[in-house]
Amino acid sequence: MKKRFELSSGLQGETLVRKGMKRKRSDSEQIRIAPEINVIKIGGHGAIDYGREVMLPLCDEIGKLSKKNQVLVVTGGGGRVRHIMDIGMDLGMPTGVLAELSAKISEQNAIMVSILLSKYNGTRIHTGDLLELPMLLKLGILPVTHGTPPYGLYEHPSRTDMIPPHRTDTGAFLISEVLGAKNCIIGKNVDGLYTEDPRKNPDAELIKEITAKELIRMNLEDMVLEPMVIELLQDSVHVREVRIINCHTRGNIGKAIAGKNIGTIIRAE
Repeated sequence: MKKRFELSSGLQGETLVRKGMKRKRSDSEQIRIAPEINVIKIGGHGAIDYGREVMLPLCDEIGKLSKKNQVLVVTGGGGRVRHIMDIGMDLGMPTGVLAELSAKISEQNAIMVSILLSKYNGTRIHTGDLLELPMLLKLGILPVTHGTPPYGLYEHPSRTDMIPPHRTDTGAFLISEVLGAKNCIIGKNVDGLYTEDPRKNPDAELIKEITAKELIRMNLEDMVLEPMVIELLQDSVHVREVRIINCHTRGNIGKAIAGKNIGTIIRAE
């Protein structure tokens, strides 16, 4: 057998999947690119689709908070995503195509939200601009990006249906993790995570704090948060908790940034 040409390195000859190698390399400390940034996800379905009545005061609140806090706004898609996915599924589009289509909607929302935030230096940025955040923040820019992860046609196959498992909640979490963010705050139209949909069952119980494993064991019929976030949270390095708040209530985002007991906290462990 011919000898393989190798470059001398710590991973020389490795397959990159050997378990012993992974244990050996797992102690390497990762850089936190933006450790003071607060990633605030504004849902399309939960906020943007409500229009000016919700969005104008919400953007005013976020803009004022950005004067004293580092903020990255991440947008969701909302009702238009549901519409395009319904059509796509009816036509038999593969999961990756559905992911590609739905990404366009959250991008549109990012454009609109950045314009609403323009008086606070709101600027729409693309996925490739995330590494420029330290510079953009020093320039006083309030960055706004869309939350759909850039898997596109390479989206993971869905286990049980055609809907892409990585959507905008997941994208906000992944952005937070890679940046080493201070907070990952998910804004919804309810006060947090409930045992059931509180709009259908007024007696549903609000879960104030829970771990990812506990939540997975509960196997809830419906959740206000994408299940993939819970799966990924278990393996996170930097962001070890996600907070869900009602962003319709004025002042909640500021309270969440300050670490006050509000909404629901889901911890890695």
